Amino acid sequence: MAPTLHVGLKHSETITIPAGLAVPEMADRFPGFAEMPPVFATAYLVAFVEWTCLRALAPYLQPGQRSVGTRVELTHDAATPVGMRATAEVELVAFDGRKLRFKVACRDERDPIGSGYHDRFLIDEAKFLKKLAEKSGA
Repeated sequence: MAPTLHVGLKHSETITIPAGLAVPEMADRFPGFAEMPPVFATAYLVAFVEWTCLRALAPYLQPGQRSVGTRVELTHDAATPVGMRATAEVELVAFDGRKLRFKVACRDERDPIGSGYHDRFLIDEAKFLKKLAEKSGA
């Protein structure tokens, strides 16, 4: 049986920024990024925050239950170079039924790099996938 999810849950994750998470690496899909500086991309910072929330929630989810991101309010205040470590800290500050709100603080080895909030929603994976298939016409 999974432990009970509760406001106040805290979790953090730390990664070393590889070249693959730098802004120029996004140029294969978005060519305008090719000439940008080799720093941790904002899009990947958002993904890092989502991943940290997923890791925080993992022990609390029931079989077949997942969470999906629904809102991101995140600043990206300082650049992080490739090779430097970054940490995302999340805290569950609101939990209403299936709606979750995390407060987020991110930093690298030298500076705070971002902060804000991230909202997630608990779903039944089978029902979600069924609705997705219906939407795509499958």
